[in-house]
Amino acid sequence: MNPAYPIAAVAIDPQRALFKRDPMIYGHFLEHFGRQIYGGVFAPGHPLSDEDGFRTDVIRALKDIDTPVIRWPGGCFVSAYHWKKGVGEERVPAYDKAWRVEDPNTFGTDEYISLCKKIGCAPYICTNAGSGTPEEMSDWVEYCNLPKEGEFARLRKAGGHEEPYSVRYWSVGNENYYPGEIGSKTHDEWGRFVCESAKMMRRVDPGIELSAAAIADIDWNVRLLKEAGPYLKWISIHGYWDPLWQRNEPAGYTECMAKTTDLDRDVRKVRGLLEAFGLEKQIRIAYDEWNLRGWHHPNVDTAPLGSTEFIKAREKSGINSTYSMADAVFTACFLNMLLKNSDIVGMANFAPAVNTRGVIYTYDDGIVLRPTYHVFRMYTKLMGDEVIDSFETGVPVISMADRDGNSIPVALIDMAATRRTEDGTIALSLVNKHPDQELTVKIKMPAGYAPEKVMTLSGSSPDDYNDVDRNSVVPYENPEALSEDGQELTVTLPAHSVNIVCLGKA
Repeated sequence: MNPAYPIAAVAIDPQRALFKRDPMIYGHFLEHFGRQIYGGVFAPGHPLSDEDGFRTDVIRALKDIDTPVIRWPGGCFVSAYHWKKGVGEERVPAYDKAWRVEDPNTFGTDEYISLCKKIGCAPYICTNAGSGTPEEMSDWVEYCNLPKEGEFARLRKAGGHEEPYSVRYWSVGNENYYPGEIGSKTHDEWGRFVCESAKMMRRVDPGIELSAAAIADIDWNVRLLKEAGPYLKWISIHGYWDPLWQRNEPAGYTECMAKTTDLDRDVRKVRGLLEAFGLEKQIRIAYDEWNLRGWHHPNVDTAPLGSTEFIKAREKSGINSTYSMADAVFTACFLNMLLKNSDIVGMANFAPAVNTRGVIYTYDDGIVLRPTYHVFRMYTKLMGDEVIDSFETGVPVISMADRDGNSIPVALIDMAATRRTEDGTIALSLVNKHPDQELTVKIKMPAGYAPEKVMTLSGSSPDDYNDVDRNSVVPYENPEALSEDGQELTVTLPAHSVNIVCLGKA
C-alpha cells in the first residue's frame, strides 16, 4: 500500500435492500454501421458461421455475458430505414442516407429476430421517426406481433414465420432532437409525433412497451410527456463522453477518469422531470445508447459525391489498442451508476456489441474479447439482483486534467453493492481509478458472512489492451488481495482495476 493514500472504509447493510435491478441494464446495441452487422454478427458463407449465416463464436460470446436485450437497427441509420425493404424473398439494396453507403438489406427483421433467439435475448426495435411515418411504425408492429390478421402479418407468414415474434419493446425514434439527424424535430413537433405514433402502434398491440427518444432538456421532455406521457413506459437517453466524431484522437487514461465524476447527471435530470409529472412509477429510463468513446465518422454530411476516404476513415473505430483499461474502468463506473439508479433506470444498451467500439471484435479466424467485454461478464456473472445499502468513507481524491485542461477532482474508488436473492451472496464492485497506485479498502463484513473470493480485471499498464495476437487483459481470481481480521476484511485494489468481492453466508 502507498502510505500517501488513506485507507477507505466500506460498510454494507444487507438487510436494507434498496431495489431490484432489471437485468436489461446489461443490454447491448447493433446498428448498420461499419462491420457491426455484415462481417460482424452476420457473415453468410464464413467458415465460422452457422447455416443461417450467423457467426457462432460471436453468438457464444454474447450468450456468455448473458446479453438480456439488443437494440436494433439504430442509431442514426434507422432515421432513413424502411423495414419493408428488408423482409421477404426479394431484398432490394438501399442507399443508406445516414451513413452514405449501400445496405444490401440481407439482414432485416427476420434475421434480427433469429439472432435474438440464438442469443436468448429480448428484441428491442427502434423505429424510423425521421423519414418514416406513424403508419409505417404500426405496420412493423403488425408484421412482428399479429398472429394472422392484416397484410403484414400475412407477409411474415408467407416468408415461413408462422408464429408471431411478440416483440415487447419498441422505441419511437433515435436522436430526433439532434439537428443533423435525418427527420429531426422541434420539441413541439416531437411530442405530437410521438403521441400519434404511439396511438397507432398500440392500436395494433396494446401490450407493447414504448420508449421515445429524449434528451435531458426541460423543453423537449415537457412537451413529450404532456403529449405522449400516457402511452409511454420508457424514456430514452444517450451518452458518449469522448467525442471522436471528426477526429479520432482518443482521450488518455486520466482524461477518461475525469469523465467519471458526474455520470448520473442526465439520470438525475430526467428523474426530476418524471417526478414532476408524477410519472416516475409508470415510465422508466432506458439509457439505450452509451459508451465512453463516440464513433468516428468524419465528414459524413460534407464529403463530396464519389469520395470513399470518409467511409474508410470509419475503420479507425475498430483499432483494438483504443480499448484499454481506461474503457474497462469507465464501463465499470457506469455500470455502478446504473445499479445505484436502477429504481428508475430499467434498461441500458452498450453501443455497440460487435466491432467498431464494441465489446467484441471479429476477424477471419476468430474474435477478440476487449477489456469491456470482461467487465460485462464479471457484472452479469457475479453481481446480484438486489442493490443493497452501502456507505464508504475516506476515499482518496486527486485532481486529473480533462481534455480541455481543466483540473477535475476525481474520487479514486467507485463502488456498488448487491445481494443475490437466491442464496444471499453479497457482491461488492470496487473500482480503482488511479493509473499506477494500488489502494486499500477495509470492509466491515455483515454478521454471518465470510469472504468467498475476489475477481480482478487489470492490466500491465492503464493502456493495456487485447488484440488478435494479444490477450493480456483478462479477469483472474485474486486471493492475495484479501486479508481478514475478525469481521473486518482488507482488500487491496491493483492500479487501474475492476474488482468484485464476493461474501457468502458463513
